Amino acid sequence: MIHLHFTATDVTRVRFAASPLMETVASLRTLAARRQGRHLHRPWMDRFAERAGRLRERDLDLLRALVRPEGYIPDFLVPPPGRRSSTFADALAQIADADPEIVARELAHLAAHPVAQQGPGREGRRALLQALVDRPDAGIGPVTEALETYHRVAIAPDWPRINALLNDDIAYRLDALADGGVDRMMSNLHPSVTFAGQTLRIVKYYEGHADCGGRGLLLVPCAFAWPDVLVRTAQPDSPSVSYSPRGLGRLWEKYPEQSGSALAGVLGQTKAALLAQLDLPMSTSQAATQMALSAPTLSVHLQALRAAGLLTSRRAGRQVLYSRTELGDRLLSEAGRQSDA
Repeated sequence: MIHLHFTATDVTRVRFAASPLMETVASLRTLAARRQGRHLHRPWMDRFAERAGRLRERDLDLLRALVRPEGYIPDFLVPPPGRRSSTFADALAQIADADPEIVARELAHLAAHPVAQQGPGREGRRALLQALVDRPDAGIGPVTEALETYHRVAIAPDWPRINALLNDDIAYRLDALADGGVDRMMSNLHPSVTFAGQTLRIVKYYEGHADCGGRGLLLVPCAFAWPDVLVRTAQPDSPSVSYSPRGLGRLWEKYPEQSGSALAGVLGQTKAALLAQLDLPMSTSQAATQMALSAPTLSVHLQALRAAGLLTSRRAGRQVLYSRTELGDRLLSEAGRQSDA
């Protein structure tokens, strides 16, 4: 059990962020781990298997040496995002700027972890890890290069949809915070997380205590964290907790192709495909990336669907997010039934 102890100041400094780097690192565990929850990401794993030929085996070996199927993840690999929404490039720059002494200490701790003795290829990965321990200043470059290549192949193609799910969860948590304070917001964060008496408790395989100490708490929804909760307590940053977002089960759902369908005949192929895509809230730019259309072109279709009552919109920071309404859900579902008949 990990205990994170809050002060009154910490309660006022709870914030959220989505992290493409956290998704990238956690997805390596999904590929490697024999654990509950892998089936949730099976469609992604199948797509990754098709793309994996674009990766160098040595890059994957290096990343597997750093990110074990379970247990400790070096803190320098998952620096806390500075903003609610940050880019993968920003996160890589944080890793590149990590203090070599801290990196060496964290790598040495990882190398001493008993899980290093398990799994095929363990000797090769142990040698790679030891080389990083001996020269952490020289090893950061290869690590960031391997992460960048892996992210481009494994996560970037699906990032708009993943990011939409994360931001939908953040919006839900912020609404809960506004309605009932921190207690309400924390009440259903994850089955292994409880908050009472100004202490956040996370079920883990070891016992640990950490004081937030006025630094606050960073909450990072992470699709690939399931079924675990990932905790980071390294100073001087705020402690962070990465948990699975709500609605994870629908992340990889695919609605039937709408081109040529009766719905496409009424709405047009682009609007029908867009309606099918927006089961998760997306901004114009996110949806444009998914649909391979320009943002101005897509905006016209979004406005038409919203005017018809099939989409709703809400503002989240500087973005406007669009998602299907109940009427849009019914229309899409009925069209699917008609296609199957």
